[in-house]
Amino acid sequence: MIKYRTEGFNGYSLQFSPFFENKLACGTAANFGLVGNGRLFIMNVGVGPTGIEVERIFDTQDGLFDCSWSEINENQIVTASGDGSLKLWDITLPDFPIRNWQEHEREVFSVHWNLVKKDTIVSGSWDTTIRLWNPELPQSLRTYAEHTKVVYNTTWSPHNPEIFASASGDQTLKIWDLKSPSKSVQTILAHHNEILSLDWNKYQQNMVVTGSSDLTVKLWDLRYPNREVISLLGHEYAVRRVKCSPHNGNIVGSVSYDMTMRLWDTKLPNPLIEVHDDHTEFVVGIDFNLYVEGQVATCAWDEKIHVFQPISLMKSSGFY
Repeated sequence: MIKYRTEGFNGYSLQFSPFFENKLACGTAANFGLVGNGRLFIMNVGVGPTGIEVERIFDTQDGLFDCSWSEINENQIVTASGDGSLKLWDITLPDFPIRNWQEHEREVFSVHWNLVKKDTIVSGSWDTTIRLWNPELPQSLRTYAEHTKVVYNTTWSPHNPEIFASASGDQTLKIWDLKSPSKSVQTILAHHNEILSLDWNKYQQNMVVTGSSDLTVKLWDLRYPNREVISLLGHEYAVRRVKCSPHNGNIVGSVSYDMTMRLWDTKLPNPLIEVHDDHTEFVVGIDFNLYVEGQVATCAWDEKIHVFQPISLMKSSGFY
């Protein structure tokens, strides 16, 4: 396992590059995101004596809560900040963002680049709104104000360029279609507490996974929204982020305030297949490497990034 310390900055979100197998970005915040600066780390994994080499660092005046690589330009990445801004960076240029959007009125907790159409970005904020952006334009394209509490997560469908989903403190999962701009096309009361995260299954277009402060991870089939397909139990505190594997439609990863990362195989009678408990603070970021099957990265409030290949995924891939 490769470990790297983001000294002085607590990890919030990380993502592998969609273009390079060894490039990883991590958005962080000083003082656990309560007050102080942020820092974006651009790193190369598997390089140098420690296994991670920092390529670039970008400092911000407020904490960074999420980041998303461009799907069209290998050198660009967008970040979500505690000051209500979104910033677009080019890692080949100097220390200032190439675009700065300041329309949200409170912390931006989620940002995601359109995986299919590649020319739109969606963000979710503590101001309860969702905003749609084009990276070439100085102002947002559209605002959605249907949620009644914090929007914790906004994520594009990997199957349809017009559809994204949102998760909120109002306990709802909402599906949005750009062809129906006035309101959401589906609302599911998915948990009995705040929904902190969601992700789309990469192999089944109607499947969405949610994670909540009610300690559960749930799998939903949008065609049958009255009841979850499965509820994954095991986390001892709130589930901060969920991620579906890009290599196996049955594999889900989740991270939690219980300081663990858990892997689940939703087709097994006992779906929990592995627990990673090497972090010593809240684990809030997780991603799967698109190019290296079985490789996972996590980040936590202990100022540590872990990059490793869980044994359970190595077994299922035939590498163990």
